[in-house]
Amino acid sequence: MIEFVEVSKFYPVKGGRKTILDHVSFRFPDNQNVGVLGRNGAGKSTLLRLIAGSELADDGQILRRGKFSWPLGFSGGFNPELSGEENLRFVSRIYDADLREVTEFVKDFSELGKSLKEPVRTYSSGMRAKLAFGLSLAIDFDVYLIDEVMAVGDAQFKKKSRAAFEERRQTSSLILVSHDMKTIRNYSDVIIILDQQQLKIYEDIDLAIETYKAISGGKVNGKA
Repeated sequence: MIEFVEVSKFYPVKGGRKTILDHVSFRFPDNQNVGVLGRNGAGKSTLLRLIAGSELADDGQILRRGKFSWPLGFSGGFNPELSGEENLRFVSRIYDADLREVTEFVKDFSELGKSLKEPVRTYSSGMRAKLAFGLSLAIDFDVYLIDEVMAVGDAQFKKKSRAAFEERRQTSSLILVSHDMKTIRNYSDVIIILDQQQLKIYEDIDLAIETYKAISGGKVNGKA
């Protein structure tokens, strides 16, 4: 369960501030896969970070019950001075996950080998993504947050990533940001549109996509 109670979020910009959410009270549906749509710059990624708890609201309360992932593939939370293995140990403790199981899964899944012993600051962006994706899948979350990225790496690694992700979907739900309408249709039970600093839910996927096309000037990816 995730509920926003009079939540506001804004960022300072030159000459004022940019508001992402303006006193939003909203309860996300339980046990359903949720697609999130909104124009570029509306704040969809910010919304996911607020849900994950990696970013704080400027006003109001965010109530959570259950275990929410960070945005899948997001590697910005790693300490660059620690090794990959030290980072995964730290995250395991935060989520009260079995350290041995998480370590073994990430070692096998990430294919990083001896690099797991090296500081994360020495990693390429692809290596960071593999570590983040493997760690995301190593922990059993009630809700997985996805910001466009559903697989990383080369073709073989992407295939393995999708297979592992599909397995997690059997017991967990999703909150998904994507500009691709095919992905939205395939993975969403309901749609939330972020527009004019407010959230509105649509149970009718077709109506949601048509509404999104209208507010975005008809510029969408994938077949709608």
